[in-house]
Amino acid sequence: MHRMKTFMLMFILILVFIFLGGAIAGEQGMIMAFIFALVINVLSYWHSDKIAIKMTKARPLSEKEAPEIHEMVRKLSNKARIPKPRVYITPSNQPNAFATGRNPDNGVVAVTEGIMGLLNKEELEGVIAHELAHIKNRDTLISTIAAVMAGALAFLARMGRFQMLFGGRRRSNNKGALIQIIAMVFAPLAAIIIRMAISRSREYLADEEGARIAGKGDGLASALQKMQNYAQNREMKVNQATSHMFIINPFSGRGGISKLFSSHPPTEERIQKLRTIR
Repeated sequence: MHRMKTFMLMFILILVFIFLGGAIAGEQGMIMAFIFALVINVLSYWHSDKIAIKMTKARPLSEKEAPEIHEMVRKLSNKARIPKPRVYITPSNQPNAFATGRNPDNGVVAVTEGIMGLLNKEELEGVIAHELAHIKNRDTLISTIAAVMAGALAFLARMGRFQMLFGGRRRSNNKGALIQIIAMVFAPLAAIIIRMAISRSREYLADEEGARIAGKGDGLASALQKMQNYAQNREMKVNQATSHMFIINPFSGRGGISKLFSSHPPTEERIQKLRTIR
């Protein structure tokens, strides 16, 4: 099931990538975009943990620095029946967390510097359990691939705009130029929508699975409320392409259309569902 979902995600995003490449540079652009997309997906599969860690500026958190975190991860990993993942810390005051790695044997749980000062033990256990659920279900691989492809599509669209501004490849008619413009707008938007749909559905499932790993949903529900309140007032300085990887949208303070295309389901709905789990 998870392998099929990963394959479908790769396939759809590769098609979008090829379409944008063709719109910008014709047949040659399609070929180059196809090769580029394949390379990106292969690298994402084998190095998803390294890519996510680099994009979020995380570093290893030693057991000596935070023995209580490591013990918590160890205990909850045993409950989830997966190997204990590596533990990392991200330099941000915003309380948040994410998980990465292509499978449970290569899992990573990362917490921000701000999370340990805000949450109590029960709440932190709920957050860790949620991230372990992502690792157990292999959501982490899909999240990283989506993040990398979305970032690459945005970069390709910027290249297209640059080419148009500075007299790159000339279109022979107005229709061709219009297709190019539509492609540059549509492709990054399509990547965002795909990433959003996958992320929202997986967050609900990870909440439910995480609550079962932790033993109840109250801790995670309380943690989500605290983190949401903090995130609304202070954004995290992180690559926006990684926003869907975090347990709470690090850009929650943004309103308008940004909220419409949020990578996370409404926090209030998540909390209500968690309160019913015993």
